[in-house]
Amino acid sequence: MTFVSCSIPEQFVNPLFEVFDEGDFVLSSYRDVEESLTRVRIFLEDQSRAEEASLCLRSALALVGAEAPIETGELPDEDWRFSYRRHFKIDEIGSRLVIVPEWDVPAFNATASSRLPVVLDPGLAFGTGKHETTRACLEYIDELAQTASVPPSFLDMGCGSGILSIAAAKLGLSPVRGFDVDPEAVDAARENAGKNGVEVDFFRHALGRAAPDSPLAPADLVAANILGPLLIRFADEIVPCVGRWLIVSGILTELYPEVLAAYRARGLDELSRKTLGEWTTGLFARTDAPHKTTKF
Repeated sequence: MTFVSCSIPEQFVNPLFEVFDEGDFVLSSYRDVEESLTRVRIFLEDQSRAEEASLCLRSALALVGAEAPIETGELPDEDWRFSYRRHFKIDEIGSRLVIVPEWDVPAFNATASSRLPVVLDPGLAFGTGKHETTRACLEYIDELAQTASVPPSFLDMGCGSGILSIAAAKLGLSPVRGFDVDPEAVDAARENAGKNGVEVDFFRHALGRAAPDSPLAPADLVAANILGPLLIRFADEIVPCVGRWLIVSGILTELYPEVLAAYRARGLDELSRKTLGEWTTGLFARTDAPHKTTKF
């Protein structure tokens, strides 16, 4: 497997992905929480396209105003498919959750921890709990689960690996549903739910493509961990699904005021926000909901 890659500051990652959207090459990224740069890569089965991919990446970097050296290399198929496992470790989140890679279950069991384990093998789907946006969402779900007098229902918009939905089910929320535009993510989420012994209705759906038979229905708590621009673009579709609370995430802090304004204009109050690294996650409630004064 041939790869073309570079390392860039986090602020350029989302613009770079937008440039590559629907292009000839598929971009992937990985950011170690201990590093300041994000590694972006194009994987190629055809080595002869490496130069073309390098030129495409160089042009895209220039378009978004980033500069970075580009390297080309080779990885054995077995290496790149499972390389993410080196960076995915047992991780405690919030007051009650712990994310456990499937291959580390024996090590976790040996600890006799009282925390609720969310067992995952994300594969190529987004969501391990390492990213600031996922972590903030998990913290909010845990906090809300502890304060709600009745277990709330939950809808996960952009479920990825299923991590938020599985955690919600483990924390007692019910019923739990989640969707993603990527069929591979939906398959991975279903497999992960099975590994955790929880019932979650995962299905394929894309915001912006609502039809008369849309599978979306309101839930007490909705989590939308998608990009900030998409949260703004699809606000009119997201807000009607919110029964009581909404968690919005995947937002670079500099864009958060625009997201805040969009949801305030549609009748939601901001209860609190969490800023981790360069990302801000917000918790909102309906202005007509009796829970709007809850503090977090």
